[in-house]
Amino acid sequence: MQLPAPDPAVLSKSAHIVARLRAVLPADAVIDDPAETRAYECDGLSAYRCPPLAAILPRTTEEVSAALRICHEEGAPVVPRGSGTSLAGGALPTADCVVLGVARMNRVLEVDYENRFVRVEAGRTNLSVTGAVESEGFFYAPDPSSQLACAIAGNIGMNSGGAHCLKYGVTTNNLLGVTLVLMDGTIVELGGAHMDAGGLDLLGVVCGSEGQLGVVTEATLRILPKPEGARPVLIAFGSNEVAGACVADIIKAGVLPVAIEFMDRPCIRACEDFAHAGYPDCEALLIVEVEGSPAEIDEQLGLIRHIAMRHDPLEFRESGSEAESAKIWLGRKSAFGAMGQINDYMCLDGTIPVSALPEVLRRIGEMSREFGLDVANVFHAGDGNMHPLILYDANKPGDLEKCEALGAAILTLCVEVGGCLTGEHGVGIEKRDLMSVQFAPVDMEAQMRVKDAFDPKWLLNPAKVFPLSASESRRAG
Repeated sequence: MQLPAPDPAVLSKSAHIVARLRAVLPADAVIDDPAETRAYECDGLSAYRCPPLAAILPRTTEEVSAALRICHEEGAPVVPRGSGTSLAGGALPTADCVVLGVARMNRVLEVDYENRFVRVEAGRTNLSVTGAVESEGFFYAPDPSSQLACAIAGNIGMNSGGAHCLKYGVTTNNLLGVTLVLMDGTIVELGGAHMDAGGLDLLGVVCGSEGQLGVVTEATLRILPKPEGARPVLIAFGSNEVAGACVADIIKAGVLPVAIEFMDRPCIRACEDFAHAGYPDCEALLIVEVEGSPAEIDEQLGLIRHIAMRHDPLEFRESGSEAESAKIWLGRKSAFGAMGQINDYMCLDGTIPVSALPEVLRRIGEMSREFGLDVANVFHAGDGNMHPLILYDANKPGDLEKCEALGAAILTLCVEVGGCLTGEHGVGIEKRDLMSVQFAPVDMEAQMRVKDAFDPKWLLNPAKVFPLSASESRRAG
């Protein structure tokens, strides 16, 4: 993955830039010691690393504004960072950039149960939003696997989803408003504590923009009453293709579970060893969860059982208690960490039509054999958001490049069957050079004009999303 060459003019005045930042930020909010900036040299895509010029950790929107204004005046690129859990290199810095982390901005600012919203600072972690409102019987729906650590700022930047997005939608469906600081330090408010704010839908533009348009410092989020009850089932199959066909049939039948999650044998084994969830020994496993009253749950699970039995499952196991349900989900939520204990891997993120699941799973198996690299599959099957994990040896020369090539082939396949390059991880640097697979030059030009309007100097996260050749003239000013 190529990064643009650092700007010598910015590097030559790095001490001056840091001194100006120290003048407007608290002493502990500016980090420029080379040993300490290494903590910010990568995000969750750890195969690529580059220490930044400096990292700053403001605590208020006003501090963010002051810092951005200085970087704008000095021509220093800025890479916004939430918790650094991005799996697509969205927060990967360049040597001439300032990483702006919002992790210290984590307060709950307002809760309104009557109107069902919560306003938080953008550094607050995803799971702690629910933690702030669950005592009153509410929750925040988007639930990425990294929800214990990932920040709302990153969720907004990548339009994150999670296991339960099949019913409740992804971040954009649960985001009501943001406070956004533009690169020149201007503070703007978009949306608010209500649906369908008047005027242009700029909130929809910002959500999923990967930190290229502004820095989100506050977010107003929709909260929902907790359902009366929920119950997952495990359905085991002898092949990936049959499991994929079962998912397609469940969706075609008009059933709307809260979640349908898919895991194949390598992932099942790793998760079982890690979480001891009691998963069956099989080639493919579905976790299907429904919710509602006891009668509604029984009716939905009865229909799901009827559909599953047409595919001759090896096992159909219904959770019998809250403890069993928690164990089932612990295994799934631990998937990425469990796989990381046994192998280096690169986690992809592509989305396909649900009807294409059997074909795509078959082709991924063929590609795995062609490239000589194992692939573990774990993903949100209900909405076709796939997360193939390509296993490779980071210490073996050529393995990373082979992994990249296999990843590009899989993502290209996703587009070919009618899907897209990303569902929730973003484009970042990982898929940046594949944008031309999905978009014609005229399409990318239209997207880059949006960035022109928000960030004319192209200083915010400038090396991400768009192929470097396409954005070169803009990044050069």
